[in-house]
Amino acid sequence: MPKRTKTKYPGVYFREAERIGGRGIERVYYVVIKKDGKVIEEKVGRQYADDMTPAKASAIRSELIEGKRLHRKINKQVEAERQRQEAGKWTIDKLWKEYSGQRKPGKGLSIDQNRYALYLEKLFGQKEPHEIIILDIDRLRINLLKKKSPQTVKHALNLLTWIINFGVKKGLCQGIPFKIQKPPVDNIRTEDLTPDQLNNLLIAIDADENRDVANMMKLALFSGLRRGEMFNLKWRDIDFDRGFITINDPKGGKSQKIPLNDSARAILESQKRTRSAYVFPGQDGQKRVTASKASKRIRKNAGLPEDFRPFHGLRHVFASMLASSGKVDMYTLQKLLTHKSPQMTQRYAHLRDDALKRASDLAGSLVEDIIAEQVKKRNASPR
Repeated sequence: MPKRTKTKYPGVYFREAERIGGRGIERVYYVVIKKDGKVIEEKVGRQYADDMTPAKASAIRSELIEGKRLHRKINKQVEAERQRQEAGKWTIDKLWKEYSGQRKPGKGLSIDQNRYALYLEKLFGQKEPHEIIILDIDRLRINLLKKKSPQTVKHALNLLTWIINFGVKKGLCQGIPFKIQKPPVDNIRTEDLTPDQLNNLLIAIDADENRDVANMMKLALFSGLRRGEMFNLKWRDIDFDRGFITINDPKGGKSQKIPLNDSARAILESQKRTRSAYVFPGQDGQKRVTASKASKRIRKNAGLPEDFRPFHGLRHVFASMLASSGKVDMYTLQKLLTHKSPQMTQRYAHLRDDALKRASDLAGSLVEDIIAEQVKKRNASPR
């Protein structure tokens, strides 16, 4: 090691070494102090590379003695500990990566990936859940509501809730001590068609050249199947002998079976079979990804409003007809629609109530007719 040379400043020395970034020699300054009875030598900088001078080195020495500056070795230990702690932190960003990595690939995950990137990553990505405060949530909700629909804001806050709940469930982090407040949403659309509109739609369906989409729309009307469920439907899912259709992963839930009624059976039996495993295959026999062009054409030819959703609307018509008949209870309707909770089926409750009211009114009329008939008989009898 090169010889250490004193400077005019107490405890400040230098050694000569090859210059960094240039030719020649430069001084490398060191300071020496005593701490806990031990002599400690600390490198403080190079003459050219760090623009170090004896005066600057002396000032650094004073800070080390007064505790205003940490020793280089201690600094390294502190930084290593900081990095170790950072690596052990389960931030929202780390939780999201773990959570999304365990989810099934598909459209739902893709949508949530966009939501996370747009609404959550910048605000919460580097925070641990316990560092999030109510004010953070309030600011996000208020700012988003200025330019986004309540439903969009609710979806974003739902995603944040799911990420945190995932971390807590897996024992990765603490939760938050408050409930995330979401905006109220009133966008339930219970589409219905008049008898004339439904008749026009059925005529347009029968006349359309795209028989796959036409059969899908009829199947939605007769079975209540969702569009995505029909996209997923394979021939092996249909039990013609026992009369059931298996719906695999309905909206991410458990697989379920629904009855295969005669009308739905006739549609499926008329559907042309190909080498594809799918009942309504897409391009090259693969899973279908769209039916938009044909279904919109059919809607237009039927003269229906543009906001009527061909598949979802027909599912609503299916549910509305059953509910308004008064012959189907809400629990049975829930099972037919494969709703996860009875709350989702309640949008049709008023239709069933109307049917019950009509039945009650009928009972009242029948009683009144009996009373009137008895009065008529009494008046007609001789006194």
